[in-house]
Amino acid sequence: MTALTLQKSQSLTLAKADGSALTKVRLGLGWDAVRKGGFFGFLGSTEIDLDASAILISGTREVDTVFYGHLRSGDGSIRHTGDNLTGDGDGDDEQIIVDLQAVPASVDKIVFVITSYSGQTFDQVENVFARVVDLSGGREEEVVRYDLGTDGGNGTANIIAKLTRTGSGWDFTALGTPAKAKTPSKLVPAAISA
Repeated sequence: MTALTLQKSQSLTLAKADGSALTKVRLGLGWDAVRKGGFFGFLGSTEIDLDASAILISGTREVDTVFYGHLRSGDGSIRHTGDNLTGDGDGDDEQIIVDLQAVPASVDKIVFVITSYSGQTFDQVENVFARVVDLSGGREEEVVRYDLGTDGGNGTANIIAKLTRTGSGWDFTALGTPAKAKTPSKLVPAAISA
């Protein structure tokens, strides 16, 4: 199965090839610091500490927030794998694992945000992406990807994507909404309306 790449505001139902709903996914988030000037960029790049978080929403209220300071939701359905302080390296910089079957029925939306606690803006970051990897069947397979591109804006945060509960499963929607916040708690009102 080839992963589908979404554009801003596009959605995809998270389902297997046979149409059955995915039961467990990993949301991988990645980024790179913009390279400094110099001959072929040999001056390197600045380390960027971005933080991925998941805000669980029920109707118009926050149920829980999973982030580097609270690595597991109270019900255990969502787990953050830890804080990456630099953004160095290929692949996912931070990961959030969601057991979709264990998410309480009252949670109708999970909003994924990226914040810069140290205050760097998204115009200092490149190659920002969110991707969903299916963990349901024992083998890991990327299902969908959203590349933020140069749409990160000059804010210190981005509401990058959301999972919305449907009758039979979940939809993934690429958002890419710039914001100004250093912590996920400051993004709760925007997450509720996302």
